[in-house]
Amino acid sequence: MESRWLEDFLSLVDTRNFSRSAQARYTTQPAFSRRIKSLEEWVGAQLFNRSTQPITLTLSGERFRPVAEDVLRRLYQGREEARRIGDVSANTIRFAATHSLSLNFFPSWLRSLELRSHTFNTRLDTSQFHDCIHLLQRGDCHFLISYTHPDIQMHLPYEHFVSKLLMRDELVPVTLPDSAGQPVDRLPGTEDDPVHYLAYSETSAIGRVVDQMITAAPEPLHLRRVFVSHMAAVLKAMSSEGRGTAWLPASHLTKEFAEGTLVPAGEERWNIPVEVRLIRSRDPLPDVSEELWSLIPSEEDTDWG
Repeated sequence: MESRWLEDFLSLVDTRNFSRSAQARYTTQPAFSRRIKSLEEWVGAQLFNRSTQPITLTLSGERFRPVAEDVLRRLYQGREEARRIGDVSANTIRFAATHSLSLNFFPSWLRSLELRSHTFNTRLDTSQFHDCIHLLQRGDCHFLISYTHPDIQMHLPYEHFVSKLLMRDELVPVTLPDSAGQPVDRLPGTEDDPVHYLAYSETSAIGRVVDQMITAAPEPLHLRRVFVSHMAAVLKAMSSEGRGTAWLPASHLTKEFAEGTLVPAGEERWNIPVEVRLIRSRDPLPDVSEELWSLIPSEEDTDWG
């Protein structure tokens, strides 16, 4: 059995799609399928029900998932501990975050932390949501900075990972204003005149939150999807050019709201509360990482992952 089979398995658990997982794992779909089949043969049970779309875990797969997560976590934690012996970079704190948080949150947050202590040696790896999750699971970063919400499934078991709240935020639908300062597109739209909708791609965590809100809205939202991207910064740029309405973090819109270059596209009931959290393994981290963790106020934590 190869460790990459477990990584393949967990990728497929996340995407529920062989093509997307093969792409994420930088291999062809036939090769990826063969590795999943090899894992199933090694386990001695079928792990995925391929007759459903998207595919689902079998009962055996549900039982095997926490085992795979724990084995990989322990494997990469052991590798990290071995690396730290004589590692000249042991004093570097490694973070992972999505592009949005890397650009709009991390620099000012780190500066505010260092003003109360001292300058830390840090490294920030920026990637898409699930890649950031995998960096933390593999022990390739000490901390993950991520948006969290009940609709975001992170597959980070609470017994192995812990978080601290860094900021409360909101996803606000925004659009260009007209000459009177009113939104050009106004939610909920109508069947005859739907709102042009700038959507997050399926790989975006906050995109899933927005999609769930749209699906469960108490009244129908009439939207016409005209653009898709996984990056909030791109959706913001497109909305600023008058291409349509996008749900964006309010913390990214301070300047636009102050200058009136973007305005809310509807009432506050269309806003979605989210949190920004710092997430780590419960296993001991290097001293400098533990020092940074101790600078962040604690609060009663919940099973967020």
